[in-house]
Amino acid sequence: MSTFTRARSLIPRLSNQTTRLHHNNNTHYRAALPGTSFAWRQGLSVSTPAPMLTLTKAIQSSFFSTSARRMDPSLTTPVPNPVAPEESNRNDPQPEEETKHAVVSTFDLFSIGIGPSSSHTVGPMRAAKIFVTDLKEHNVLDKVSTLRIDLFGSLALTGIGHGTPDSILMGMEGESPETVETTTIQSRLKAIDDHKALTLDSTNRIHFDPAKDLVFHYFESLPQHPNGMRFCAFNNNGDLLATNEYFSIGGGFVVNERTQLAHGENVFYKGEHDGEGNKVIPQTRRNQDLATAALPFTNATELLQLCEKENMTIAQVVYENELRWRSAEEIREKTFAIWNTMDNAIKNGCLSSEEMLPGRLRVRRRAPGLYKKLLKGLYSTTPLYKDNQVLQSNGNGASKDALTNQMQERGIDKILPKRPVKRLMLPALDYLSVYAIAVNEENAAGGRVVTAPTNGAAGVIPAVLKYYLEFISDNPEQDIMEFILTTAAIGMLYKRGASISAAEMGCQGEVGVACSMASAGFAAVMGGSVRQVENAAEIGMEHNLGLTCDPIDGLVQIPCIERNALGAVKAVTAAQLALNGDGHHRVTLDQVIETMRQTGNDMQAKYKETSQGGLSVCVPVC
Repeated sequence: MSTFTRARSLIPRLSNQTTRLHHNNNTHYRAALPGTSFAWRQGLSVSTPAPMLTLTKAIQSSFFSTSARRMDPSLTTPVPNPVAPEESNRNDPQPEEETKHAVVSTFDLFSIGIGPSSSHTVGPMRAAKIFVTDLKEHNVLDKVSTLRIDLFGSLALTGIGHGTPDSILMGMEGESPETVETTTIQSRLKAIDDHKALTLDSTNRIHFDPAKDLVFHYFESLPQHPNGMRFCAFNNNGDLLATNEYFSIGGGFVVNERTQLAHGENVFYKGEHDGEGNKVIPQTRRNQDLATAALPFTNATELLQLCEKENMTIAQVVYENELRWRSAEEIREKTFAIWNTMDNAIKNGCLSSEEMLPGRLRVRRRAPGLYKKLLKGLYSTTPLYKDNQVLQSNGNGASKDALTNQMQERGIDKILPKRPVKRLMLPALDYLSVYAIAVNEENAAGGRVVTAPTNGAAGVIPAVLKYYLEFISDNPEQDIMEFILTTAAIGMLYKRGASISAAEMGCQGEVGVACSMASAGFAAVMGGSVRQVENAAEIGMEHNLGLTCDPIDGLVQIPCIERNALGAVKAVTAAQLALNGDGHHRVTLDQVIETMRQTGNDMQAKYKETSQGGLSVCVPVC
C-alpha cells in the first residue's frame, strides 16, 4: 500500500497530524475541484475509505457543513460568528508546556515583513510558504496540478484591502515576508491573473485562476480563530493530495488547527533563511517551554518579582532568555536589524515622492510634507499676549459694566478677533507624529516594516524610540537594546494573557498594545525602576481599552495611520506620568491585560477588523 494512504503531518518537528496527504484514489473529493461554485460544500456527506485517516473533527465540521453560520441579532447585515478562542481554549485541558510561561523570542515577536497587515499579509504569506515547502519535502509538489484557497471570517471580509490574496500567492511561489522584493509584487500578480498560472515554490507551474480558485467565505468563521484559511492541493485528475488549515493569530504568528486548540500563544511558524537568503525553513518555537527559558515568567507580577529577586532590569531578563537560543553577537545583530528596518521605514515614509496611498480612498501621504515643515523650523516665537492688548482695570478690578462698555466701544471683532494660524512650540509632538505617520504610510503602501507587535500598529514603537534617540539619548547602541528588549517583554505578556490580533481584540490589541509596549520602553531608557516601567505599560493600555478596529474600505489607512501618531504621543505621556510616581499604583498591568481580554471577547465582531461597523460603515467610500 502506498505511504500516502497514511495521514501525515506536513509540519516539521510537530507530532500533531494536521496537514493531510491523501491517496490518489480518493475520488470522492473530486467535487472539491477548484473553480466550482461556493455551493459545492453545502449538504455534502463524505464516506472516507477505511485505510485513510480522515480530516480532524474540527476541520470536517467546518469543511462539509454550513451549520456553523450564525447571524448577529443586533445587526441587519450577517456577520461572521464572533469567536473568542481564548475563552473556550482556557477551559480545555492544556499541555503542560503550553501553560507555563509567556516567554517567546524577541525576534519572533518583532519580525521583519511587508505591509499592510501582519495578520492579513505577513501571516498568510508565511502559511502559504509553509504549505508549499511541506509539499516539496514530502515529494508531492511536482504532482500538484491545481490549488484551492479558502479564506474565512476577517481574512475574507477585509482581505482584499489588506492584501491577503496577494500575499498568499507570493507565499505559494516561495516568497517570505522577510525577503520578498516589494517592487515586483504587483507585476507578478498581474502575470498570474493574465496567464491563469501560478509557479509553486518557483519550480512547478500549475493552473490557477484567482477569480475561481480563491474563495471568500464572508459569513463564516472557522471555530478556532477569526483569521482562518485553508489550502487544498489537487493532482491533474482532481484528486485531493494534501490539505491544511492555518490561523493567523496576529503579529505574523501562524498556528494550525490543533496547536491553536492547545492554546497556541507560544506556538507559531516563521520562515528562517540562511545568510544568503536562500532556503526558508518552517520552524516552530514550541520548544520554548519551561525547560529552555532561563528566567521564565507567566505574567507581569512574576516578571517584577523575578527582576527584584535577581536584581535585574526587564531588558536583562529578556536578554538572558535570548542567550538560551542564540549567541550574544546574534542577539545584537538581530536587534539592530530590527531597528534599522524601523528607521528605514521612517526615512522612506518621510522622503517618499508618492502623493497618494493605494486604494479607493485616495488618501494623501502627509509624512513628507510634515517632515519638510519640521526641517524648516516653522515655529512661532510670538508671546502668548502683549501687555497693551489686555483690558485695563480701574485699579479695583474692572466691573461688569466697565468691561461691557469697553467691548461696545472697541467692538466684538476687537475683543475676540479671528486669529491667524500660529505654530505652537511643540516639536516633540510633531516629531513623534511624523515618525509614526511615516511608518504607517509605508505600511499602507505595502512597504517593508517591522511587526511591532503588528503591522497595523507598526509606527508607535519606532516613533517613540526614534524620538528618544534623536533628542535624549547619550548612548544610542545601549538604548536601542534596552528599549527593544523591554518592549518585547511587555508584548509577550499581552500575547500570553490576551491577544495581539485585532480580529479578536479590536484595535486595543494592536495600537493599544503597541502604546503600552512603547510606554514601558521609554520609561526604561529614561531610567525608571521596574515598577515604574510596569506602571507605564499599564497606563498606556488603560486609556486604550475598548478601542475598535473599523478600517474604512478594509484598508489599513483610516483611522489606522493617525491612530499610530496618537499612540506614540500617548506612550510618552504615559511614561512621564509613571516616572513622576514611585511605581505604586492601584491598577496593575496584569489586571489591565485581563480587562483588555474580556473587553475584546465582549466586543461585537463588527468592531473587530471586519469593516462592518464604526467608521467603516458611517463614512462613505465614494
